[in-house]
Formats: sequence, C-alpha cells, structure tokens
Amino acid sequence: MLRFKVLASVVPLAVAAVFARAEFLPGPRPCIEVGGSAMQIASMPWQAQLHVSFTDDPRLATVRVQVTDSAEAADFTVIDDVDDNEAGACESNAVPQLIAISGAPSATDPVIYLSHDGPFDYRVFVQSKTFSVREAAALIVSARGGHRRLEAAAL
Repeated sequence: MLRFKVLASVVPLAVAAVFARAEFLPGPRPCIEVGGSAMQIASMPWQAQLHVSFTDDPRLATVRVQVTDSAEAADFTVIDDVDDNEAGACESNAVPQLIAISGAPSATDPVIYLSHDGPFDYRVFVQSKTFSVREAAALIVSARGGHRRLEAAAL
C-alpha cells in the first residue's frame, strides 16, 4: 500500500515537471519569419503543428536538402556570429507556427534527406551558434509547404 501512495504522489510531480520544462526552456528556439508569419522549432514535439523527419536513405525522402559550402549558392542561409542570446529568435509579435523534428514520421509528414551533393530540392548554408543544419532544413521545408518543388532533380 505504501508503494502505491509513493507512486501516486510521484507521477503527478513528474508530469508537472515535463510541462514546466516545455514552458521554461532557457533561450529562444530557432525561428524564421516568412511572409509576415513566424516559424519556430518546437521545444516539445506535441506542441508542434507541423512535423518533419530525416532519413539517411535518399529513396525514402520526400524532400532533398543539399548542404552547401557557399552562402551565395544557397536558397536559405543562416549566418550568425554574435554572442547574443536572442540570435535566431523571431522579432515578430505573431504567435509562431511550431515545427517538430520527429523520429517516427507519419505518411503525410515531409521526410528530409540531407546531402552535400546529388539532386536537391533546396540548398542551405548554415554557419551559426543557434541553428543546426537539421533545424535550418526543417524550417525551410516547412516554410515551403513540405513539398518538393516541381523543378527538383530526379534520382
């Protein structure tokens, strides 16, 4: 009986801690502004309206993102070299649309393949302290609707 009482008191505390962590994570999450609206990487996956995933198999991808070595060659460039805690944060007052990077995609979610060469739908260049290449790819694919562009190269 004592074990049940301990379990009953610990479970609500653990749930409260998870929800508190979602709201009070330090620092801003990577965010971009597109057409007057903001898109931001979610701190917790269940908060997100959009989900993307990544694959190492190009045949499973619905979108291919090339990581370029040149900002001029990229469709989406992220460069920040400031030591500001607000780097990568949106300055819009609008509520951002949240994007989650999922480990288990649904059939309707974009599946992104990152590469340094080969056919691509989008190109990204990232030199940042706040954005990872995966986060930049997730943001640009979500901002473009998660679909391949018509002029994308085929396999």
